[in-house]
Amino acid sequence: MECSLKFAPCNVNHNYCVYCPECVIPPFFSTREKVFRLKPVLDEHVTVIKDLAKSIEVDFWRPESPELLTIDIDVDIRVSAIYLDMLYTILVLIEDLQTAVEAQADSGPTPRTHSYTKYNSWDKIQSWIASVSSSNPNLISRQVIGNTYEGRPMNVLKLGKKSSSTKPAIFLDCGIHAREWISTAFCQWFVKEALSTYGSDSQMTSLLDQMDVFVLPVFNIDGYDYTHKSNRMWRKTRSRRSGSSCIGADPNRNFDAGWCSLGASSNPCSDTFCGYTPESEIESIMKAYITIHSYSQLLLFPYSYTYELAADHSELLKVAEGASAALRSLYGTRYTSGPGAATIYPAAGGSDDWAYDLGVKYSYTFELRDTGRYGFLLPESQIKPTCEETMLAVKYIAAYVQKNLY
Repeated sequence: MECSLKFAPCNVNHNYCVYCPECVIPPFFSTREKVFRLKPVLDEHVTVIKDLAKSIEVDFWRPESPELLTIDIDVDIRVSAIYLDMLYTILVLIEDLQTAVEAQADSGPTPRTHSYTKYNSWDKIQSWIASVSSSNPNLISRQVIGNTYEGRPMNVLKLGKKSSSTKPAIFLDCGIHAREWISTAFCQWFVKEALSTYGSDSQMTSLLDQMDVFVLPVFNIDGYDYTHKSNRMWRKTRSRRSGSSCIGADPNRNFDAGWCSLGASSNPCSDTFCGYTPESEIESIMKAYITIHSYSQLLLFPYSYTYELAADHSELLKVAEGASAALRSLYGTRYTSGPGAATIYPAAGGSDDWAYDLGVKYSYTFELRDTGRYGFLLPESQIKPTCEETMLAVKYIAAYVQKNLY
């Protein structure tokens, strides 16, 4: 018999629907794992954390690898239960990771079809792409720009009033890192808002009349699908190479922008592995930029692969601060703005640096909610407010770009 996701015949002998939490979300973590927050204030503390990462299995949530550790930053790490005795004196950020995973779905039963206020599986997003792209042919179309390593088509949605001439464009992508689910939720929300407010919202109408917005709803499709089916905390792509048992590369270390230097790893098993060559990951072949990530509540711009300031630093900062103020005006959520390397840590091979070096002046990276209380496991109840406030910031940047074309 058929039941809703939260109500299922979990035992073959059942001929009726029963509430079954284990049917809702697969138990990604067999042991009760925790997320710790550390605050190194001395170089010796940094050394201790790095040594810890060498001796036990540690998943770095923030920063993204032990190589990026410095004093006076928050360090969020996921640790298996078998190592908890070694860390019992440290502040526990997330007490029980599997419970936190299950608690993400706090906005009611999961519907069978796509929902803008749920974390949708790739299958649902794929169906949504097909449906929404045919909903208004005068305003939206789709094109396949390639296939992922596992053969899934990468669909880009083109939003904009049809024109006989080529219009200036903005490129928006989400889901470069597989476990950042709020990121992919925002791209879907943006498409919804663009289509539903065109004609009634003067700013959106003007934007889509004069420019095109290309939206890649899920950049790292293989990895995203894997987080729904196997490992909620997976970050990288799912590519494989003969002779190595390690899987995937970090697509945001794989762009040809200071490739594999500061903040990237040449170790194929690292979460920040830069790939075997620049843009070796099929998912990185694109032209044109606003990229959405999580978490930390940041609005970053080039550069991340060097501490040198970008040629357009003053203007990029002015726009970022304006966008952050627009975002904050709705729910009071505070973002920090600045160049990536100086604001958080150096990270080579990022997509915003790559786009900027190609000549795309207004290149920005959003790190959405929150600052660590939930981290990558932001509850579904926060999808709507997060997307609503982020829309204000993205529209601010788009409006500025529209008035300052180059």
